[in-house]
Amino acid sequence: MQSSPSLPGRRALRVATGTALTLAISFALDFPIPVIAPVLAVFVLATQTRPLSLKAALALALVVALTTGSGLLLVPVLRYYPFAGVLLVGLCLFLTFRAGLRGGNNLVSTFLAAGLTMISAAGVADQQLAATVVGALVKGLLLAVLVSVLSHALFPEPGAAAGAKPSARVMPQGAASRIALQAALVVMPAWLLAMNDPASYMPIIMKSVSLGRQSCTTSARGAAHELLGSTALGGLLAVAFWFALRLFVNIWMFYLWMLLFGLLVARKLYRIHPTRYSPGFWLNSLVTMIILLGQSVQDSVAGKDVYRAFAVRMALFLAVTAYACLMLQIVERFAQRSAAALERNTP
Repeated sequence: MQSSPSLPGRRALRVATGTALTLAISFALDFPIPVIAPVLAVFVLATQTRPLSLKAALALALVVALTTGSGLLLVPVLRYYPFAGVLLVGLCLFLTFRAGLRGGNNLVSTFLAAGLTMISAAGVADQQLAATVVGALVKGLLLAVLVSVLSHALFPEPGAAAGAKPSARVMPQGAASRIALQAALVVMPAWLLAMNDPASYMPIIMKSVSLGRQSCTTSARGAAHELLGSTALGGLLAVAFWFALRLFVNIWMFYLWMLLFGLLVARKLYRIHPTRYSPGFWLNSLVTMIILLGQSVQDSVAGKDVYRAFAVRMALFLAVTAYACLMLQIVERFAQRSAAALERNTP
């Protein structure tokens, strides 16, 4: 009689199965911006050890309303008062990331940051595109939550682990404000770039929000290895996935290959196969792979040059990541100098 999987094994199976199922359903049903659903599923499954309760589901519904409402309300300000609008978006991103660092729900703050930037960028270009992004976010979140509930039913937590709810880590106010500013500065350039052509640069916004989230737990010293390394690995995984998928092009193989690649990454994410890299490294690699792969599949369907589009997108991803590393270095050095100056002036 075989023993049941260990706790890390259950969580790895849950992340891989849920992500693969969400990816297959979103592409099979031809969702607008289909990569949104699996990316949200990764964050939901990797950050929640229990299925979402009714209270949490209602909270997420409220987040959807706040995200769409705030994003659409900012559109007129960005059109007629662009400088004030940019400052408002920057302030909202800062407050969103700081709320997560001060004990709030990191999943909610991530979704708020993604929705705020994507909807406002799309709305400035075209109201119809903004409606498409709203529909993509709502459908993607609903699918991610439903698949999360199913994945928890298939691979439940053991009794003791399921009952224990980890307390949210509350960062000191000064450190939280500094890191939230750093995360907002990481996201802003990609959002400004997307304002010129939201349809083409929407994946860049998703990538920058993921980097902003990861920068909250990464030190400046290890930023290059952590951020650039995970982005490059995500690109390599996307290339391997693409050539594997070309052997048998159908939705079932799409699901099975995603399941396999998800398991390979989840084994390292949950330390079943320990490495010197942090869980954030592997989470960012998985998210990067999904975004790049999903966009390549859409380019192929649209008849575009997949390899050229991938090269351009990968170069932009690496540029955004290099900028994120630079921001971490600048903000941390400024904080160290401020602390040293304060210590010298203290009697």
